[in-house]
Amino acid sequence: MPPADASTDADPIPAHPGSSDSGGNSEDTLDLRLPDELVALFAGEPDDDEGRKAAGPLATTGEQGPPSVGAAVGPAADVGWRPRELDSEPDCPPSDTVSSFAVSSFTGEADGPGIGATARSFSVAGATTVSIAGDDLLDHVAAWGATTTSAGRFQLVPVRLNHDLPLISRWMNDPAVAAFWELAGSPERTEAHLRAHLTGDGRSVPCLGMLDDTPMSYWEIYRADLDPLARHYPARPHDTGIHLLVGGVADRGRGLGSTLLRAVADLVMSRRPTCARVVAEPDLRNTPSIAAFLSAGFRFTAEVELPAKRAALMMRDRSLRDVL
Repeated sequence: MPPADASTDADPIPAHPGSSDSGGNSEDTLDLRLPDELVALFAGEPDDDEGRKAAGPLATTGEQGPPSVGAAVGPAADVGWRPRELDSEPDCPPSDTVSSFAVSSFTGEADGPGIGATARSFSVAGATTVSIAGDDLLDHVAAWGATTTSAGRFQLVPVRLNHDLPLISRWMNDPAVAAFWELAGSPERTEAHLRAHLTGDGRSVPCLGMLDDTPMSYWEIYRADLDPLARHYPARPHDTGIHLLVGGVADRGRGLGSTLLRAVADLVMSRRPTCARVVAEPDLRNTPSIAAFLSAGFRFTAEVELPAKRAALMMRDRSLRDVL
């Protein structure tokens, strides 16, 4: 189980089991169903001589190809989209924030050799958005760049398995880290965890935190709204989750975790304009982690019972980032 400990101290940010821990395992995800009215627009016989089917009310971004992640449903646009398969109804209740949380994933083909994608439709406050899995689900974390903090220049760098495994495995075997991440043992155990993320569909990206070009922390940036965590709170489209462990003992217990949590939450909201909330779920027993989140401008919203722990649901809201 990956944790979520941002710590001012020694512990790591525990993620709930099956959350981004599942990496890209699409069997344990929240695939959403398109409304029947929208499906009807996709269905039917090809309209033109080449057998191309207009996409109906999907809006494009002005470029060729299928709509980008979060493209709003708008005027008709011919992107050569053809319906192929409709998944069964998922077992997740609607919420007050996502009015059609039960809406499903819709698999189709975009024109062009070997191009395919999965559309997910959300209906929020009367407006429908469509995300395409073929797009980057986290807006290209590798290109987010560095940010300046009071502790120095900080940057998230996606993990390179062969290069970074020894360091991350060593951190996972620190008793303070192992108590929450539960990945102590051979490097192969850590490798399996990292590989699940790296070979997934991109909904979770494992990163090293580089402070003044020195690796000193491990992070997982993930789509909380596409994660099993979303079954335990009223998720909103593009909610973004974070897990963190501070690797070096010398970097713990001096407020560095709070500084970096605030910096990364701001980075997420700056680089992901569709994300309104950054979410975390540290173990309730991990009081240093919870304190770090609170100091970083997160607010405690609820206790949630997850499969492997009771967690504190923490959120940092875009609307409150200049207040907290």
